[in-house]
Amino acid sequence: MSNPSAAGVSDLAPAGGDALNVRGLQVTTGRLRLVSDVSFSLAPGERVGLIGESGSGKSLTALALMGLLPEGVHADGSVRVAGAGFDLIGASERQLSRVRGEQLAMVFQEPMTALNPVMQVGDQVAEVILLHGHQPDRRSASRAAVEMLARVRLPDPEASARAYPHQLSGGQRQRVVLAIALANDPAVLLCDEPTTALDVTVQAHMLDLILSGVTERGTALLFITHDLAVVATVCERVLVMYGGRIIEAGSVHDVFTRPRHPYTRGLLDSSDLEASDETGRLRTIPGTVPAAGRFPSGCVFRNRCERATQQCVQLPRWESAEAERERGAATRPDDPEGATARGYACWHPLEERRDD
Repeated sequence: MSNPSAAGVSDLAPAGGDALNVRGLQVTTGRLRLVSDVSFSLAPGERVGLIGESGSGKSLTALALMGLLPEGVHADGSVRVAGAGFDLIGASERQLSRVRGEQLAMVFQEPMTALNPVMQVGDQVAEVILLHGHQPDRRSASRAAVEMLARVRLPDPEASARAYPHQLSGGQRQRVVLAIALANDPAVLLCDEPTTALDVTVQAHMLDLILSGVTERGTALLFITHDLAVVATVCERVLVMYGGRIIEAGSVHDVFTRPRHPYTRGLLDSSDLEASDETGRLRTIPGTVPAAGRFPSGCVFRNRCERATQQCVQLPRWESAEAERERGAATRPDDPEGATARGYACWHPLEERRDD
């Protein structure tokens, strides 16, 4: 893999002023392809949800963006973030360490895996501030750390700064991780199921903190979750992932009210606790997510899709809004600028085959 750092900075800046630009991202281990041809971008301050069942490739995508894939798992393609003068794919660990926490930050699902158990939390926040040179000395960084803990609404931030992670509750630990992630005003914040382990009340407070934190800073947000209600609350746009592919993309309103792919429709039906099938049972997607390397050829959802036909053996095409404009395709009345990404086309559009 060639090292892109030799290219000019202007050539490697995200296109069109994007905060994050991902093109042709592939994640593989051995001969297994875990993530295939993932392409999307985030504008500054834009909030985008990434949804799909467990095993769809969401977390692997986030780890690939951060350069944190486990040993034996490799990424190809292009990942460019505002403020970094090089492509993150193929960059050295030294280059990536300059970007993490500065231009690109992440909040993980389990805060105890992200925090040092034998280090006071205030020192952990101060460390990332010092590392990237945002304060001249440790004393100044420690004061800034307490201010960050106050901004994420930790009770008695000075006392909290002296605490060790095990002395805080799960919700408080997650606030510390958010403080670390936002300490240097990154261009992009990745959140991977950050509220799953929290109770409903704490979850609502955490979502409010994330939303206010990125809004204040103009930070782009990629929010990974299986909770569609959270996406509807926090995000403006949504990417639907299955089988390591983005199979549908668009505004939250467009995708949630007019899904174009049967998998998206299945996710929406499954999230409706008041909907039931003809037997009175809650609606679910048939079957389970296959193991890596076991997804069918063509449409990766066809072995679980009740609408599948022989046509679905063919690989559905990805077509962006830009590609549609280039070939002169008509735009939809609700999308006159053609600005909504299309996702993988389904051979059987739901608008033509809906039975409800």
